[in-house]
Amino acid sequence: MTGPTELPVVDTVDVRSGPEVSPALLAVLPLLGEWHGEGVLAGGAAGDRRFGQWVRFAHDGRDFLAYEARSWLIGDDGRVEGPGVRESGFWRPRGQDDVELLVTSPTGVVELYVGTARTTTSWELTSDVVARTPDAPDTTRAVRLYGIVEGALMYAIDRAGADTPLRPTMSARLERLR
Repeated sequence: MTGPTELPVVDTVDVRSGPEVSPALLAVLPLLGEWHGEGVLAGGAAGDRRFGQWVRFAHDGRDFLAYEARSWLIGDDGRVEGPGVRESGFWRPRGQDDVELLVTSPTGVVELYVGTARTTTSWELTSDVVARTPDAPDTTRAVRLYGIVEGALMYAIDRAGADTPLRPTMSARLERLR
């Protein structure tokens, strides 16, 4: 190690540096990178809210992508109002088109999604398991759609609760940083 916080095994968001990319990642390889942009949190007591977001998909040579997302709320005046949704997890390709996604958030919700690569640049995932702590948001089911359109990563997340049907909760358009 060359510095106090560097690890001897590196993650990378670039296919040109770091460890060799596992062939198993082909179904999710277009996600690899860092992305940044804006989106909308739907509904809630305050109505729709704008947010900014940074997302990172990295690999270390094994057959999964590490996923990290951080967001911040944006006011009507365009100023940052504070932290927003934060989550981390792993995208795990299974076979040619099947994908698993494990996601955890500090709100106390852990989700396991299963889905498919619909095309080489789009993915549809549905929650298979949702576990939550007693004070976590009421989430019983979720669906995530991701796609790369004209170079931008776009996604939509719908969620349902015990007494609420599946409805849009979050969507964004992110541009590739690297």
